[in-house]
Amino acid sequence: MEVELVAIDWLKPHEEVRWNKVEELAKVTERWGCYTKPLLIDSETGAILDGHHRHQVGIRLGLNRLPVILFDYLADERITVEAWPNADVDHLSKADVLEMSLSDDLYPPKTSKHTIEEDTPPISVSLELLAEKAD
Repeated sequence: MEVELVAIDWLKPHEEVRWNKVEELAKVTERWGCYTKPLLIDSETGAILDGHHRHQVGIRLGLNRLPVILFDYLADERITVEAWPNADVDHLSKADVLEMSLSDDLYPPKTSKHTIEEDTPPISVSLELLAEKAD
């Protein structure tokens, strides 16, 4: 899996975040001075599949780009989605996730649970690099 840097403005969330977690993660990210885990993104729409809190940290820190792994979400069988236990929905499809990301609404936090067959690679992408303007 290849990690790429994409414009933060292209990314589209499909669920809300827990703001206390964003605050904690922002402090850790600033202390480390880098991102250590890429976001998982649909290559066609920019929908965030995994990494909503990291996305909000990037916004909070004024970053222009974020490290991501792009997937052909609808076609790629390596990535699956299901609803978390106790979510407000009983069933969740990939089409549901994309539809929500392209709407003006968001699911509550911890609605979707994405699983990929492979582990994401460890990364260390500096905040300075991520602050640079996207191409």
